[in-house]
Amino acid sequence: MKVIDKIHKSEQEGRPFWSFEYFPPKTPQGVQNLYDRMERMQRYGPEFIDVTWGAGGTSADLTTEIVATAQSVYGLETMMHLTCTNMPVKQIDDALEAAKNCGCQNILALRGDPPKGQANWESCKEGFEHADDLVRYIREKYDDYFCIAVAGHPEGHIDNPDKEDDLLQLKKKVDAGADLVVTQLFFDIDSFLTFYKKARAIGITVPILPGVFPIQNYTGLKRVISFNNNFVPQKIWDDLEPIKDDDTAVKEYGINLTVEFIKKFREVGINGFHIYTFNLERSSRLILERLSLMAPVESIKPLPWNPSLTSKRAKENVRPIFWKNRAKSYIQRTETWDEFPNGRWGDSRSPAFGELDGWGINLKYPVEQCIEMWGNPTTVDDIAQTFARYCKGQIAGIPWSAQQLDAETDIIRQRLAAINLLGYLSINSQPAVNGVKSSHSVYGWGPKNGYVFQKAYLEFFVSPEKLDELIEKVAKNPQVTYYAVNKQGDLRTNTQSDEPNAVTWGVFPGKEIVQPTIVEAVAFMAWKDEAFELWNRWARIYERESESAELILDITKSWYLINIVHNDFQDENGIWRLFDLEIDGEISRKLLQSNTVAR
Repeated sequence: MKVIDKIHKSEQEGRPFWSFEYFPPKTPQGVQNLYDRMERMQRYGPEFIDVTWGAGGTSADLTTEIVATAQSVYGLETMMHLTCTNMPVKQIDDALEAAKNCGCQNILALRGDPPKGQANWESCKEGFEHADDLVRYIREKYDDYFCIAVAGHPEGHIDNPDKEDDLLQLKKKVDAGADLVVTQLFFDIDSFLTFYKKARAIGITVPILPGVFPIQNYTGLKRVISFNNNFVPQKIWDDLEPIKDDDTAVKEYGINLTVEFIKKFREVGINGFHIYTFNLERSSRLILERLSLMAPVESIKPLPWNPSLTSKRAKENVRPIFWKNRAKSYIQRTETWDEFPNGRWGDSRSPAFGELDGWGINLKYPVEQCIEMWGNPTTVDDIAQTFARYCKGQIAGIPWSAQQLDAETDIIRQRLAAINLLGYLSINSQPAVNGVKSSHSVYGWGPKNGYVFQKAYLEFFVSPEKLDELIEKVAKNPQVTYYAVNKQGDLRTNTQSDEPNAVTWGVFPGKEIVQPTIVEAVAFMAWKDEAFELWNRWARIYERESESAELILDITKSWYLINIVHNDFQDENGIWRLFDLEIDGEISRKLLQSNTVAR
């Protein structure tokens, strides 16, 4: 969707809106951490995000990758920066096609800064001289496909000392076809308001989004303003002087200053703003909270998972639950599919999942951090302790999930830790939910005034001996269904049908029942290859002949992956009774050993 259409909709509804800017990190781990942060910040409800472009396309491939991932995996409407610096037309064409192919319909067209080491900006051969040339080219070649944004400079462009002329240059960019203006950051609110009034006075009618930067620390502020010689009013320097060595106090000041700015925007009828996050999260969240600007649930979570914004997946509304914590690999496994029949992910009648080779399985953390989190296990109990620590939030991730557990697992967190300590190594779960409002802050999703439901679900690795014991218990409970498989593909199940089992659904006014999350045999068999391969990746962080590697590889070869669904969603404790006999006898000792008291 084009950002300008979203902005017009927000303005018609009379509601405020906001957006976030990110830049491509310099390291692979930084990129992964940025993805995790973007996914969390998606919950704050930005209308869009934008991703910067290095001078001369120095970060072009990474920018394109981040844009594509944001669109397809995290369902974030994304705007891609594009500059004229060192960019001949051929490279610009390639960049625009890459954006279009991943479903991105939004471009921030910039002249750009001089390349690193070069004092003055110069156009390249077969390139463009000014941003309005780039805007005009995009509009001529792609007509109305892209929403095009351009930069505004409240204090005037650093290369143009004449502020009045700089405003005329902005009008040229708008007249060339720009849909909106995003301003550079500023710290003088009066300069911005003067700029805004003058822009309107000369006929710039498109939306103007003020760009705000929450001050993070004193030296960082000095560095940021050096880029464009921004003016900082003396009052801000005076306020910062007594606290300049206290980063926490400076951050707090920056948050409050930004809140004050946004309130002044609203006084003159500006409902939207753009936050320069500098890839940081906390200040942006606190600004929105203090302004009571958290987006409604139906805007943030139209489905329990983030819908992809790529065109071929536009109608996809059903996914297997197995990739809940690894959405990126699911998207990549199915990206070559040419259809999603009836909005579904596909079933045994649809194309097969993509092969493991070619899309990559990784641990998402560098080796040193993996060892710091997971240690050097030599017994199954050591590994069980690692899984339990993850469930209790004491470590950042495990191979099957690189982020902390969702808030919905808080009510089952202690039980998850307990079953892990008993040797059931969990990698996915959800509690039973019996008809909570779709606006619920934790479980809610979908349109307003609806109700959502979940069946209790557990997925874990288990030894063959414990599997046999567990299946005996399952056989006594007709409400429980399961699939269990080892690395070799030996499948055990008590289901009598290959039909998908809906484990999440919603009932909304004027709609059919929506069943977005399922358990299904074909998908489970595709997932098991990935799930077991992650054990191999874990083993590889150790020396091949080490006890840790041998232990993990033994688990890989002999243990089973099992998923269990308790189909009575009204019985919130039903799935846990499968483990109660063991838990009653050992839970206190096990949890006390891991410094936790069970309740």
